[in-house]
Amino acid sequence: MSWAITLDADLCQGHGVCESEAPQVFAVSRDGILTVLDTSPPEDLRPAVELAVRYCPTRAIHITEE
Repeated sequence: MSWAITLDADLCQGHGVCESEAPQVFAVSRDGILTVLDTSPPEDLRPAVELAVRYCPTRAIHITEE
């Protein structure tokens, strides 16, 4: 089963918690704009992405199973 990351850009406030948890997957610009660098990262990054999802203050990031 594969998985993917979805972002609700309307909820994201650019706090950068996701980037600190999974910098290989998330990048926040100086303007606070989040970019998901890889929407379908490899399985070995899943624990870091799960932490990013868990600690996102606005709950803007989700993992979807495909």
